[in-house]
Formats: sequence, C-alpha cells, structure tokens
Amino acid sequence: MKDLTFVGMTGSLRRASRNKGLLRCCASRLPEGVRMEIADIAALPFYNEDLEKPRAVHELVAQVTAADALVLACPEYNYSMAPALKNALDWLSREPDLAPLSGKPACLLGAGGGMGTARSQYHMRQICVYLNLRPLNRPEFFSNAFSPSFNADGDLIDEGLARQVSTLMRALADWTRLLKQA
Repeated sequence: MKDLTFVGMTGSLRRASRNKGLLRCCASRLPEGVRMEIADIAALPFYNEDLEKPRAVHELVAQVTAADALVLACPEYNYSMAPALKNALDWLSREPDLAPLSGKPACLLGAGGGMGTARSQYHMRQICVYLNLRPLNRPEFFSNAFSPSFNADGDLIDEGLARQVSTLMRALADWTRLLKQA
C-alpha cells in the first residue's frame, strides 16, 4: 500500500506551545510508510464570508486535501477548543461538499491544565460530525501541559507519554488504511 501523509494542526499559535510540541513528537514517532506535515494556521484571518479567499486559505486547503489523515492537537481555552483551530476548520468547511475534510480520518490529542484537554476534544468530536471527519476513538491522549513532561520549548520529554504518542500514530495509520480499503 502507498505511503500515507498526515497533516497536523493545532489551535495554539505560540512558538513554545506544548500542543505544537505534541505535533513535533507525532512527526518524530510515525510508523514506517507515514510522513507528516504540520500546517501553519497563524496567517489565517478570522473567517468572513465577505472576504475573498486569502492565499493562506488556498494553501491550507491544498495541504489538507492532499493529506490522508489529520492529527488535531486541541488546546483547551476556557473549557472549550481554541479559536484558531476552529477558525481553520471553518475556512476548510467552506469548500464545496466539505471536500478537504469529508470522510478523512483524524486523531485528537492535547496538552492542557486540569483535565488535560478532555473538554476541547469532546467539542472537537462534535464538530467532526458536521465536517464528516472520521475520528479515531482509541487510544485517547490527554496530557498536563504544566507538568515536567515538557521542556521550556514545548517539546515532550516524557518517554512514557512519547510511547503513547507512538501508539496513537500507529493506530491512526491502521485506521486510515482500513478506511481506504472500505
């Protein structure tokens, strides 16, 4: 079977974001035959139907359309998902027939306070229904962003959590290949 391409996105735009660190960890722990790109959504303007689609949106649409699956790192802001990630999905959802997203496998993970990012991931799962994304149910991945599991640059340094990321990436590859056969 052909190699797979994953595209990762996070709603945290900060350079030393732990959720960006999780995406970097994902990219470094892929199974054989899988590559991953991390989408930069910082240049996206707030969604506004009155705007002509900006270049950054065209680039994101092309990147996500070419992907076999999505890796969504979901920070939690005020008990919900980060607006930057929601904004990127809103732009993508305006393509005819949800073309970049519909039927695409996805996995969720995140680093946050308290309950990790359980609430934001739950909200993301609700959004996946409308977008017709196919989120992986298990394994789930939640981590505490304020633990010593991350260094000052936002990189995941806890080997136990990194092994969980490896397991998640293998599961997403398997899920993606299974859905491609259907």
